[in-house]
Amino acid sequence: MTNQLPDRDPEETAEWVESLDALIREQGTERAQYIMRSLLQRAGAQSVGVPMVTTTDYVNTIPVDQEAPFPGNEEYERRYRAYMRWNAAIMVHRAQRANIGVGGHISTYAGAATLYEVGFNHFFRGKDHPGGGDQVFFQGHASPGMYARAFMEGRLTEEDLDGFRQEKSKEGHALSSYPHPRLMPEFWEFPTVSMGIGPMNAIYQAQSNRYLHNRGLKDTSDQQVWAFLGDGEMDEPESRGLLQLAANENLDNLNFVINCNLQRLDGPVRGNGKIMQELEAFFRGAGWNVIKVVWGREWDDLLTKDSDGSLVKIMNETPDGDYQTYKAESGGFVREHFFGKTPQTKDMVADLSDDEIWNLKRGGHDYRKVYAAYKAATEFKGKPTVILAKTVKGYGLGPRFEGRNATHQMKKLTVEDLKEFRDYLRIPISDARLEEDPYSPPYFHPGPDAPEIAYLLERRRELGGYTPERRSTYDAVELPEPKTFDVAKRGSGKQQAATTMAFVRLLKDLLRDKKFGHRIVPIVPDESRTFGMDAFFPTAKIYNPKGQNYLSVDRDLVLAYKESAQGQLIHPGINEAGAVAAFTAAGTAYATHGVPLIPVYVFYSMFGFQRTGDAFWAAADQMTRGFIIGATAGRTTLTGEGLQHADGHSPILAATNPAVVTYDPAYGYEMGHIIRDGIERMYGDQPAGTGTSSDKNLMYYLTVYNEPITQPSEPDNLDVDGVLKGIHRVSASDVDGPKSQILASGVSVPWALEAQRILAEDWGVSADVWSVTSWNELRRDGLAAEEEAFLSPGEPARVPFVAQQLADARGPIVAVSDYMKAVPDQIRQFLPHQFATLGADGFGFSDTRAAARRFFKNDTHSIVVKTLQLLAARGEVEAGAPSYAMDRYKLLDVSAGTTGGAGGDA
Repeated sequence: MTNQLPDRDPEETAEWVESLDALIREQGTERAQYIMRSLLQRAGAQSVGVPMVTTTDYVNTIPVDQEAPFPGNEEYERRYRAYMRWNAAIMVHRAQRANIGVGGHISTYAGAATLYEVGFNHFFRGKDHPGGGDQVFFQGHASPGMYARAFMEGRLTEEDLDGFRQEKSKEGHALSSYPHPRLMPEFWEFPTVSMGIGPMNAIYQAQSNRYLHNRGLKDTSDQQVWAFLGDGEMDEPESRGLLQLAANENLDNLNFVINCNLQRLDGPVRGNGKIMQELEAFFRGAGWNVIKVVWGREWDDLLTKDSDGSLVKIMNETPDGDYQTYKAESGGFVREHFFGKTPQTKDMVADLSDDEIWNLKRGGHDYRKVYAAYKAATEFKGKPTVILAKTVKGYGLGPRFEGRNATHQMKKLTVEDLKEFRDYLRIPISDARLEEDPYSPPYFHPGPDAPEIAYLLERRRELGGYTPERRSTYDAVELPEPKTFDVAKRGSGKQQAATTMAFVRLLKDLLRDKKFGHRIVPIVPDESRTFGMDAFFPTAKIYNPKGQNYLSVDRDLVLAYKESAQGQLIHPGINEAGAVAAFTAAGTAYATHGVPLIPVYVFYSMFGFQRTGDAFWAAADQMTRGFIIGATAGRTTLTGEGLQHADGHSPILAATNPAVVTYDPAYGYEMGHIIRDGIERMYGDQPAGTGTSSDKNLMYYLTVYNEPITQPSEPDNLDVDGVLKGIHRVSASDVDGPKSQILASGVSVPWALEAQRILAEDWGVSADVWSVTSWNELRRDGLAAEEEAFLSPGEPARVPFVAQQLADARGPIVAVSDYMKAVPDQIRQFLPHQFATLGADGFGFSDTRAAARRFFKNDTHSIVVKTLQLLAARGEVEAGAPSYAMDRYKLLDVSAGTTGGAGGDA
């Protein structure tokens, strides 16, 4: 701070410094902090240029005289922490025995055990706590430690520990590799091992807690969110990209704990730099409260003696790569290469043995330092807090593991490793027992009557029960009144409306439902007006915990922008990743809080599964329930926007997620039945309608379009079962001529109906038109039928639903959509018919809809020509008909296309 300026009066400078030193000696660091902040504030007011301090010295943030005293029994806690570290490592080691070899991670928990145990013993509140309990996002690679604690608590057995990563072969006694709620639905709450997604989900979980509170749905004022993260994980853009939300909304219910062991999976995070300092600057700049826990209590006396700052200077200047090397060497090495850098620091440790130097702990391994940091974090108001805790990866596992570049991948311990680790932890297991079977060393438990175990259980009782724990009990949901869906059945009358607008009209009525509407959480990145959802602004309002403290520029308009602390609409801005995190938090509130909510996430279709697919996987892992609405769908409906907005493949990407039920409806009335079915499957007493699975943890993905059409009213004889299962006939041709079938979805159904008319009037061909509401669900049903037949030889095979629907349909099939051909091709194998596909393969581009559809050859006239080709090959129309039709309709001229109209953002 001073090297850029001249010191014109060193004597005066020394007096000021001495005055500050005296203040600290006589009144402590807290008073000194106040005086310094007052001076800085005054300097700013007087335009004295004082640079912003984003990083502090490489020492603990909390001075020794401000540390909260540790309230627990440190000896008891040390004992069972040692047992847990042993059992965690042994569990992974035993999983490598012959014929198993399923992998695992030893070193992460070994280094982070103190960080977790201080939380478990003093901070993490269980679900029976009067305040409702905390939400804890555990670092994925540390999962063996959580299993080891559950074993100490009596929640897991030795047989369970031996089922680590053997989820089918040891079913009933199996443990998932990482935190997976879907795999262990009564244990884990949050999936975290897809790095970067955990941090942003934790941020939006904290926001969701405040959202529930502000809307009066649940009192969450006494709940904290904890996220345990790795310093290497902070290189993921998602890990840092949403920090501003937590600061902007003053989420002081959120605590990040970053395990700064200075190592990635392959080597140092910042070998030439200092990741703790970098993160301190980044978080402080983003508006967070930062607490560094760098050094353990053994360093306190040395730092007190550091009168000239020599030790702190070395601490500041030593790069992380060297710190890692020191912990892989010895006390003598540290004496020579660290303290030996200056005469002052070398003298400082002259009276210490090499072993004493080696035992100078890092702060993340010191109960007292970590406790003080956690207490300060939970008491801090107005900002989220990040705790940067310095640790050693593989701590206590011995010189072959500690701080080694390969430690993340090391899963086995030699007999010598086992003995050394046992001695370090003081585990009462004999050499003979370890030598007896080195591949299956024993677990250790002192027995439920041991005083330390009684203490452990008492701590959890006081804090409200075990954690992690997931519960999915909630009060019954009163489903929407049937009349709420009437708007979807009526059609659009003489007006035209895109399916996006049909959806928005239905959503508006669902929000108005007195018994159900409060459960809906609309989530829209910065495109509400594009989707016609600005009508919700003045009524549902946009959620902002600070309300609206400015004069809105459009306040005189009917659809004025309106923010409110009680707002229902979540508006994350241009931020799809944050929107999916908000969707996940709301869609799991039934389990996290016992408050069923139904998030409805509406976004530009292209920016869904292509952009945030991994986040949707995490949502599926967390068993999220809700609706995903891909608006402005299709490759040719938004062609003025060009390639980046031309979605031709999202149903294929969605098909890869087993929890996603994908629909491509053509009409509002189809959508009404699909949404009703989704709500009933998620929260009804029984799986609704035609659901093939009893799993309620589903995400319904609906693609909707921005192309206005005349929305028909619901026909009296609608095949609702067909709508929900994936295919129903919308128009049967009564023409007496060669038969064919046109299968279409979404925006292409009107093209198919026009093709039906042309085929009848110009060619005498009888074509039936089917609306395929879900190619994906038809495929899943077909594959399930094949699997059933495979596993039940000799039994009559179930006919797939699509084959049942088309059993009496004669003639060839032309399947068409506004997606790539692979979407309709999903059902080809289940049908005996001659089958051809039209779609939009390749990159999108900017042009008119009609030109784009003519280019891709999935427009009305392409359907006609393809149908004629198939019939000509069968000898049912003249051989020259297809060529004549191509010339007649100018199929090779993109300017001759007529399919679809212009306009219609929604």
